[in-house]
Amino acid sequence: MQVDYSVEVAPAQARLKKWLLFVILVSMVVAVDQSTKQYVDATFSLYESRPVVEGFFNLTYVRNSGAAFGILSRRDPEFLRLFFLSVTGLALLIVTFYYSRIPWSQRLILCGLGLIMGGALGNGIDRYTMGQVIDFLDVYVGNYHWPAFNVADSAICIGVGLLLIDSFRPPAGL
Repeated sequence: MQVDYSVEVAPAQARLKKWLLFVILVSMVVAVDQSTKQYVDATFSLYESRPVVEGFFNLTYVRNSGAAFGILSRRDPEFLRLFFLSVTGLALLIVTFYYSRIPWSQRLILCGLGLIMGGALGNGIDRYTMGQVIDFLDVYVGNYHWPAFNVADSAICIGVGLLLIDSFRPPAGL
């Protein structure tokens, strides 16, 4: 039997650090996301808006039953619940599988995937418990408002940004 020595097996310590990073990132994103949503839900009326930086940023309590930017929001609520829970579950499996294949030396990718997982879980919790997502970060210039978003959405965007940045870096050894 021939042994393939080209596959480098990470030492136990590196594997432990890698999964600890994952648990910390995911836990932090979910904790901050859920606590900020609970705060807004408890202290704001639906559609209430409070300026933070006049002319640029408000906290505005809205709920989104659809996907990003309200896509699919007019579909049947039961269809949406099943659809989004299925998509979230599949995304969590794919991210976990991909994460398990990335070596400790690729920390930018690991951080990006941890942020994406935390964001997916944060919004998944909302969809599971309420059938919709609480959004409250409202950025605007003049009359142009970016669609409201939340901490989970931000974590997903930052995570994807880290993956994009990594994709432009030259491979090691060049």
